[in-house]
Amino acid sequence: MVKERVRILIVGGGYVGLYTALRLQRRLKRELKSGAIEVVVVSPDPYMTYQPFLPEAAAGSISPRHVVVPLRRVLDLCKVVIGEARAIDHAKRTATLTTLATEEEGAGSEQITYDELVLAPGSIARTLPIPGLAEHGIGFKTVEEAIGLRNHVIEQMDIASSTRDPAIRDAALTFVFVGGGYAGVEALAELEDMARYAARYYHNVKPEDMKWILVEAAGRILPEVGEEMGRYTVTELRRRNIDVRLETRLESCADRVAVLSDGARFPTRTVVWTAGVKPHPVLAATDLRLNERGRLKCTAELTVEGAEHAWAAGDAAAVPDVTAEEPGKECAPNAQHAVRQAKALGDNIVHSLRGEPLETYAHKYAGSVASLGLHKGVAHVYGRKMKGYPAWFMHRVYHLSRVPTFNRKARVLAEWTLSGLFKREIVSLGSLEHPRAEFELAAGGKPSQDPKGSS
Repeated sequence: MVKERVRILIVGGGYVGLYTALRLQRRLKRELKSGAIEVVVVSPDPYMTYQPFLPEAAAGSISPRHVVVPLRRVLDLCKVVIGEARAIDHAKRTATLTTLATEEEGAGSEQITYDELVLAPGSIARTLPIPGLAEHGIGFKTVEEAIGLRNHVIEQMDIASSTRDPAIRDAALTFVFVGGGYAGVEALAELEDMARYAARYYHNVKPEDMKWILVEAAGRILPEVGEEMGRYTVTELRRRNIDVRLETRLESCADRVAVLSDGARFPTRTVVWTAGVKPHPVLAATDLRLNERGRLKCTAELTVEGAEHAWAAGDAAAVPDVTAEEPGKECAPNAQHAVRQAKALGDNIVHSLRGEPLETYAHKYAGSVASLGLHKGVAHVYGRKMKGYPAWFMHRVYHLSRVPTFNRKARVLAEWTLSGLFKREIVSLGSLEHPRAEFELAAGGKPSQDPKGSS
């Protein structure tokens, strides 16, 4: 099939990176084993995070280890490099990487050549220059942040239970979430559900003592599930005494006081930022064509416009939606499209290597599902609208079917089954974030941070 050795470089180990590599492993097994083709996956983490499960991991319904898929285990025919791409010169077919080894050696960076490039670095949190956000804000995009937030919430309940200062207690029990998309709504709903359950084990903390506030700059939340289901979600959250503030912005969180654009001020020790994402910075460090939003301009065959042997999909790519009625519309940067695009991308790379015509990516958006806590949810799938238990059940079934590998599916299903038989875990392991602090104290040193918790 190939006359000489071909190296396929995949930048990113998320949805697109993992599924593309899996597709290439399946389609090019013989060439990969013989060495005629080499697939190199560059990822900052040795695992792929299934982000739709982050809220449940934060709530304790799923173990953190089962939210991630180890790349080396599933990509046994690929070379996995733990590092980051800093720049790409596609004209010369070279990528500049930094790895753990280059940092230890003090070498700065190294270059790797390639024949085919797959750019799938994903996205990063989009932040604004809000006073105090960098110092006090908490993200919710990685499994580390999800578990850290769970520990933090339980720790705040511990602080409120033990303090005699009403101001400290009030700030500890006030939780502000900024962003009304999937991440913000699901994280808030799951954690509020978990905290309300945990309150039964505190002698002086009641669910009504806690303030949960959702701040959204637009006039609606969860736009993916439709306007009607978005309104239902607002009603459901408010019924649970969650303060939903639409058309409102966070203007400051300096000095642990959340100041909103409507004039409200909330002393709080918890500000969770989930207000959108932006393209990964490596895209700006390439010689490839970007659109006005900083994403790669792609064709319907998932090639980068104006560049041969360059491919992209997922959050980093602006892929035309050929199923849309209005011209010029692009595929939404979500997991539903990313997984399907990755499979089509892998197939098209194989077609390109074999000199075969490329396939057009076409998938009509099926709809969306969202969890609002245990046994609560909303869904808008194939035009049908659901809420409550049926939507929550569909949310679990859909994501169980989409999480990679049978191993992870079985483990997640087993944990859901056990969580239905036993009570929730309400343990905070905040010291995991500074595991050496206690030893440093015992050895006579001074820990750089507080030995307990995240605050």
